[in-house]
Amino acid sequence: MAAGLRAVPRALREDLIPVSESSPPRSQPDWMMWRPALMVPLLFGAVFAVAAGTDQYAHRFHLGVETGVVLAGIQAGALILALYRPLAAWWAATVVMLVAALWAESRVDLDAVYPWSGPGIAVQTAVLLFVALRHRPRVAVETLAISLGTGMLCSVLHTRPHSSPSAGLALVFFSIAVVVGAALRGRRVARTQLVVQEEITAEERARRTLLEERSRIARELHDVVAHHMSVISIQAQVAPHLVENPSDELRENLAGIRQNAVEALTELRRVLGVLRSEDPAAEGARHAPQPSLDRLDELVANVRGAGVSVTADVVGTPRALSPGVELSAFRIVQEALSNAMRHAPGAAVRVLIAYHRAGLVVRVTNTAPDRPVAPSPGAGHGLLGMRERTAMLGGELAAGATPDGGYEVSATLPLEGRP
Repeated sequence: MAAGLRAVPRALREDLIPVSESSPPRSQPDWMMWRPALMVPLLFGAVFAVAAGTDQYAHRFHLGVETGVVLAGIQAGALILALYRPLAAWWAATVVMLVAALWAESRVDLDAVYPWSGPGIAVQTAVLLFVALRHRPRVAVETLAISLGTGMLCSVLHTRPHSSPSAGLALVFFSIAVVVGAALRGRRVARTQLVVQEEITAEERARRTLLEERSRIARELHDVVAHHMSVISIQAQVAPHLVENPSDELRENLAGIRQNAVEALTELRRVLGVLRSEDPAAEGARHAPQPSLDRLDELVANVRGAGVSVTADVVGTPRALSPGVELSAFRIVQEALSNAMRHAPGAAVRVLIAYHRAGLVVRVTNTAPDRPVAPSPGAGHGLLGMRERTAMLGGELAAGATPDGGYEVSATLPLEGRP
């Protein structure tokens, strides 16, 4: 209990001393974008506060014109300052009220609005509203309590203590300002948190999609890698029989090569077993041969059977490619055709396979769709998978709209692959 009471002054100091208030948060409140527009009515309000406040302090509080102008001017400045530093503005308005109330002569009219002047209540209400909009509810409640408590203290300490309408007015207006400001701030904070959560969800979904696509690519390349490792193992086992009187060192080295190849195959099967255990669909395709460009005509025929106009051209001299390049090229064409059917209904599609000295170019182009495209639910894996396959081989992929309203996917795959 005692420790809690000792912590109150420190908490109030941390909450109400506006040390870092000049640096707004990263995501500013919506109303702060309207500060230039709010400045105009606040300037009119400040002019009114100077005129009316001077009259109140000079004649009803009997403080003189000069003092009334100074106090009313500080109040008016607090009204403008509240747009940028609401806590500093609250301190200024509260100090003005305190000074004016305690400095007021004992002959202050009993019917006067005391300890607040009429303009003072208006300024304090506006300042408390900005405090509640900018700061957390605890700070708003603290400023409200201190404002009301200070006013009551001034009434008690005055040489002629009396009750006035200002106390009830202050309680009503100040409380409404704090409640409204806190509610608007709470709504904004909730909306901001929702947007942040949606961004995090979208990032997680994109990351999960990327990992799923990479896992699928790894499963498909398993057969390619396993084939090469098996060939290495067999060649290392047969090599000693192809050499007359092989030395012990040669036999030992070849035996080591074969042993390493067998161990690599074993580890590869374990890793792929884990990947396939997360994808039930992979179980049925575990022993299916991986496709290559030899099946391009079959793929095009299937797409034509679905009612799509497809033409396929091969430029250059076809030659044997590495299994990884063959598989990636086939999958890129397959994904591009699938995207064209989904996003460009009725469009004509052209597939181009170009063999060059340094690389293989795969280009799939479709014309503009001849009917409206239905929105596609969720994020697809097509372009993501194409980019992953191309990057895996050290190639380049470009995808984008064409001038005639169609779409083109172009991939360049190095024939040697990435070293």
